[in-house]
Amino acid sequence: MPRRRPSALRGDLPVRRLRARRYPSIDRLSGSCVADLRRLERTRFWPEATEEAFWHWNALAHGPLRRLVHPLAGPDCGIPECGCHGAAFRAQLEAVLHALPKKSARELRVLVRALDERILSRATVIPADSLDVPWWLGLP
Repeated sequence: MPRRRPSALRGDLPVRRLRARRYPSIDRLSGSCVADLRRLERTRFWPEATEEAFWHWNALAHGPLRRLVHPLAGPDCGIPECGCHGAAFRAQLEAVLHALPKKSARELRVLVRALDERILSRATVIPADSLDVPWWLGLP
């Protein structure tokens, strides 16, 4: 009996289409850290949640200075719960950092801390209500 071709065997199976990524992956992360992120996003968040938050926080760190200086000049509406406010993305990154295993969290924290330092060095004044409130909630 002749052997059947693999394409004939798989002919009835649906083709799995990979969708295009909306946000670029985070550079300089190890494979184990990316695997931990994917596992965490499947269980607690949504796909690409960390990449989205990191991309927006990176855009705020490297974007125009007016976003850090004047709250009415940038696209922010001023409400931290809204998706356009930078503090919501930093809060998302903080939640991911606390949920990841230690080694992966340390790896991602290095990248986030570099962005934090850049934002803090560029901002003129970041008001804080008290010492218990994270500093990024005072961003305009």
